[in-house]
Amino acid sequence: MKAFLTILVIALVTAGLRLLPVYLLGRNGRALPQSLLLLSRQLPGAIIGFLVVYSLKDIHIGVPARALPAALGALTAALLQHYRKNTLLSVFCATAVYMVLLRLLA
Repeated sequence: MKAFLTILVIALVTAGLRLLPVYLLGRNGRALPQSLLLLSRQLPGAIIGFLVVYSLKDIHIGVPARALPAALGALTAALLQHYRKNTLLSVFCATAVYMVLLRLLA
């Protein structure tokens, strides 16, 4: 029960922190500021870029058994995201490709 309450509090605080700026800045029928709209369009791509760099930073090109699955997984995610524009599908398929290649090349 304690774990459930902890998760519930974390979820409520997270939702509150995400909704508070929109509520405060966009109430009374006012449009959101242009700077906030720009951030909402640019940040998802920037965050994905940081995640890709973070994921691939420890991969050594000289170790094909580790580099090939990571490179093909990243390529799978990039291609699926470009053509299908479905983040969940991209992440799921890229993870599957990465895990299968890790098992096959190990």
